[in-house]
Amino acid sequence: MTTLTDFFFRLRLTLPCAVVLGLSGCASTPVPEPEAAQAPALPEAAQAIAETPDGQAVAAPMLMQTEVAAVEPGNYSQRDDARALADRLAAEFQLDPAWVFSTLSQARFKESITKFIMPAPSGTAKNWAVYRSRFIDPVRIKAGVTFWRTYELDLRRAEARWGVPASIIAGVIGVETIYGRQTGNYRVLDALTTLGLDFPKGRSDRSAFFQKELGHFLKLCNEQNMDPTTVLGSYAGALGLPQFMPSSVRNYAIDFDGDGRIDLLRSPVDAIGSVAKYLAEHGWQKDMPIYYEVTPPTDADALAKLLAPDIVPSFSVTQMQGLSAVLPDAAQTHTGLLALVKLQNGDSAPTYVAGTDNFYAVTRYNQSSYYALAVIQLGQAVSRDVSNLP
Repeated sequence: MTTLTDFFFRLRLTLPCAVVLGLSGCASTPVPEPEAAQAPALPEAAQAIAETPDGQAVAAPMLMQTEVAAVEPGNYSQRDDARALADRLAAEFQLDPAWVFSTLSQARFKESITKFIMPAPSGTAKNWAVYRSRFIDPVRIKAGVTFWRTYELDLRRAEARWGVPASIIAGVIGVETIYGRQTGNYRVLDALTTLGLDFPKGRSDRSAFFQKELGHFLKLCNEQNMDPTTVLGSYAGALGLPQFMPSSVRNYAIDFDGDGRIDLLRSPVDAIGSVAKYLAEHGWQKDMPIYYEVTPPTDADALAKLLAPDIVPSFSVTQMQGLSAVLPDAAQTHTGLLALVKLQNGDSAPTYVAGTDNFYAVTRYNQSSYYALAVIQLGQAVSRDVSNLP
């Protein structure tokens, strides 16, 4: 789905979404875990970079074709791998091969994208308090209140249909794009082609994932009569207010405003319905709490056992308490499984929560516990401010 925000901050906060590296949704584009406090947030960084013509094709009419390819990696019209990919995507997605290759030939390599997709430097401390401050802030909360008041009927309609609270829907859209303010300045065609054919070395190769998303994007443009050279999104290719990857648009997006077309780029109502549907189809359970406060065990072996499954709910209340975790009274009647979720705070003590299946469902949007808790707490803050209005 900031997600823009494709929301992979350079604090690897982003777009949210989000980036992207393993989810069907933003939704994402998963947002990486937080880095050091001083790292700039992606939306501002991405906008600055998007205004710089890095990676643009350079005219070199006097060079031989092989020489051009060597100095001009973004000229995909001259690359055999681009033609092969075009033929494969055309066959897989039932598109005209000539149109697909002609479109890929208009894509341009973006070096900045290959930098944003890289993981945080080794040894960088994660910090939930810093990460949280980037999302639960006065500007975003104020924008959320305005969004809520404008689309409250649609938020409630989505909540009634899919069981996903209005606060969670608002939290996702707020974290991903500040309610549509920052949806990304990269051409999606450039982002997906760059990551599909020039995925950087130094991290696990996800080029196959982005090639597949490129196929979904071209099919989406074909289905909705969009010019693929004009659609903007995040550096990872996520689209619209909720920062859906193209496959998620095609699989989960919905026409919720009833105008006969799905438009996550310009319709907040379609975004509201699509986020609710996505979470419902990824395990959200109506009326289930999202997480409980918890005091972790002091015994190192017990703590390690509880943390081993990471964010996957794996322990009953009884099992968690048997390992000396202390849960509040509200958790005693919980019938599902729980996960002990640890969020680091740099050199300070970690934050722990006991996540339910609904907490895990939010991480299906972006595979990060930091992201999930930011979504939850932003939505709570917006809902609280709305309820306090006269």
